[in-house]
Amino acid sequence: MKPIYLDYAAATYIDPRVLKKMVPYLKGNFGNPSSLHLIGRNTKTAIEGARSVIAGILNVEPSEIIFTGSGTESDNLAIFGVAKAYKSFGNHIIVSKIEHKAVFEAAKKLGKEGFEITYLDVDSKGLIKLSEFKKILRKDTILVSIMYANNEIGAVQPITKISKIIRNFRKKHNSIFPIFHTDACQAAGALDLKINKLETDLMTLNSSKIYGPKGIGCLYKAEKIKLEPLIVGGGQENGMRAGTENTALIVGFAEALKLAEKLRVKESRRLKKLRDYFIKRILKEISNSRLNGHLIKRLPNNVNVSIGGVEGESLMLMLDREGIFASTGSACTSESLEPSHVLLAIGLLSEMAHCSLRFTLGRKTTKSDIDRVLKILPKIVYKLRKISSIKR
Repeated sequence: MKPIYLDYAAATYIDPRVLKKMVPYLKGNFGNPSSLHLIGRNTKTAIEGARSVIAGILNVEPSEIIFTGSGTESDNLAIFGVAKAYKSFGNHIIVSKIEHKAVFEAAKKLGKEGFEITYLDVDSKGLIKLSEFKKILRKDTILVSIMYANNEIGAVQPITKISKIIRNFRKKHNSIFPIFHTDACQAAGALDLKINKLETDLMTLNSSKIYGPKGIGCLYKAEKIKLEPLIVGGGQENGMRAGTENTALIVGFAEALKLAEKLRVKESRRLKKLRDYFIKRILKEISNSRLNGHLIKRLPNNVNVSIGGVEGESLMLMLDREGIFASTGSACTSESLEPSHVLLAIGLLSEMAHCSLRFTLGRKTTKSDIDRVLKILPKIVYKLRKISSIKR
């Protein structure tokens, strides 16, 4: 039987069309983009072309796109960059309790450095409470970071409503604060990324979730926003990220995002049908199972379930033996024995959080794949429950 990959939220394969665009810059067009000779200028032109493509998709200026080495670096640049650039104006930062570790750990580090961090609650479905958000905004709040779509449970936040609250607060206090950042790494290819609709000041994207190469991301930064750079040196990326740019990765990223945007509506519709079919059958055919995250306001490819009486890690390993590849949550924390902070934040007890399993669908996922998983999964659950000490 062919392997079934259902961990697209962790990483995607490189689309052949993306690789084709990259190859010339892995071979002959090897010049340093900062060099003034023809070979250098050629690679510089390629990078600026890629920057324009991404800017066009976001409906922003090319100068507002900063290329980085990953989504994590982009998140770090946004959080640390704002905090250090504006620390004389305030020291209060708000992040949601279900942020990716790239934001969550950055906020914790700033908390140890004297910043006051408020961790915003979410409801049992993973959505922030707008009324509570309004209450915790303060005059000294310099930064708000709330992710667009969660990488573990797929919950999609009401970004436009959050933006409106922030704009009204700024107007009331005649201030530029708080600055609003969103991590949109999981949203790309599924949700609208146009900044004129979302009205965020900073937005993180990366390539490895949209069938592009790993090791490349970007940060949208509104022209008016100041950042303290994390990496200094030669002044590349308009002084925001020093280091010789990787032309092949940048070109691949832009092509991947262009394709993802082109396919977004049709592919999201297809995946949503598969997702809902998958969820319905799991909840019907496996006792004491529950869906984590909102049923409707979730990414079209995300299925996160807790199955009582069975450890998620054991399930994952047994599925692996059958050639079915899923995960227990974020790939960035897969080696941790601690329960997911996201699942705890939505109210799951630690024991049930350990029973979670995340399936994320992608371009190669078919209904026959899902049917095969649904044939095997209940049998594995039955077998593991017979030997498990976990209550169900």
